[in-house]
Amino acid sequence: MFGLAFKEIFSVTIILFSVIDIVGSIPIIIDLKKKEGKIESMKATFIAGIIMIAFLFLGTYILKLFGLDVESFAIAGSLILFFLGIEMILGITLFKDDPSNSSGSIVPLAFPLIAGAGTMTTIISLKAEYDQANILVGIILNLLFVYLVLKSSDWIARKLGTGGANILRKVFGIILLAIAIKLFKANI
Repeated sequence: MFGLAFKEIFSVTIILFSVIDIVGSIPIIIDLKKKEGKIESMKATFIAGIIMIAFLFLGTYILKLFGLDVESFAIAGSLILFFLGIEMILGITLFKDDPSNSSGSIVPLAFPLIAGAGTMTTIISLKAEYDQANILVGIILNLLFVYLVLKSSDWIARKLGTGGANILRKVFGIILLAIAIKLFKANI
């Protein structure tokens, strides 16, 4: 049926889960919630899903349309992740809030945290090894998990407490910096 294979779906789901790393993004989500007042879980998940699915079918064409290669796209995404990590570690604000534009669910949550350069590059790479239908199912399974984590961010924040959230934010800020540097080095 449409080339669906459980083993491929499982592999794709695990690979994307590792790259998206929504669990590792919990401190960022909590921080965004503090800044924005709320996170629109459904909107962020939906936008990330559109980006990921569009990239599955049109990714290489979109990049070629703008005269970009995957490496340049990955480097741009790594710079955004780098600055987010700096914000988390130093407790400063580099991404200024625009009160007239409540896009906290889109930038930087849906893009680049959930559907960022790493995710999009991975999706393009997966196309070389796995059937598109299996990749699509893997994307949808990851989006369901992303939605659950976003929806339960209040509960997670309460369980962590202020001190726990601050410690987690600093630790994951360093991890985010390391991921950004790795992504930058791999694509330079």
